[in-house]
Amino acid sequence: MNRMLGGIEYVADYAGGMAINACRGLGNWSLFVWEAMRWLTHAPYRMRLYFQQMEFIGVRSVPIIALTGLFVGAVFGLQTGKAFALFNAETLVGATIGLSLAREIGPVFTALMVTARACSAMAAELGTMRVTEQIDALETMAVDPIHYLVVPRVVAATLMTPLLTGIFIFIGVFGGYLVGVQLLNIDEGSFLNKLYYYVDVNDLIGGLVKSAFFGFAISLISCYQGFNTRNGAEGVGRATTQAVVISSVTILILDYFLTSWILHVFKSTII
Repeated sequence: MNRMLGGIEYVADYAGGMAINACRGLGNWSLFVWEAMRWLTHAPYRMRLYFQQMEFIGVRSVPIIALTGLFVGAVFGLQTGKAFALFNAETLVGATIGLSLAREIGPVFTALMVTARACSAMAAELGTMRVTEQIDALETMAVDPIHYLVVPRVVAATLMTPLLTGIFIFIGVFGGYLVGVQLLNIDEGSFLNKLYYYVDVNDLIGGLVKSAFFGFAISLISCYQGFNTRNGAEGVGRATTQAVVISSVTILILDYFLTSWILHVFKSTII
């Protein structure tokens, strides 16, 4: 009996500790986000830092985004072409590729690629600065580290992720066109006509809005993980891993709620 009570107490203590840690983490995260939002409109505006981060997150990500978009579009064109051939509906391949890339595949894959390439680097860089006391040095010089380090990264990711998404969508449609028209011998006119007819501006706007939210969220998550790194090199590795994993899961969770919201906002034209 005493052993059973002891086991119950252990489970209760463990669950209580997890709940307390979760609440503490949520509170720290909320304070971090609040500080970042508060500094968004405060001078000085260090434009050089903003453009550096835009170049790192946006320009340097173009090759991997283009390569990923080309082969994702090609694979999607191959799969939909083979599947639609069973129902003699090959003319709908272009519209299906366009709608899927614009609404879902483009924003999600782009955000995942930005997470893997840029946000992991954010977490590692800020984590290294934390464990080597460079962030403490900024505070000593009366420079707010969130304003100097976090805000430019968040703004750059929020602005550049939609642009990268547009590139992904365009190249993905091109990859689907190559496979559908050149490899599967789908009529070019039917492919393009259905694409133009079914894919409209609201589909693209919905995808770009999603990607802006994704960029905002993953940059904040990555900066938070790096900013709160502890325990030296091991902590930097752990923070980087957590930043990538949490950001990837957040993208998938946000995708559902953003899709529901966008379909509601554009319900008269997007469906």
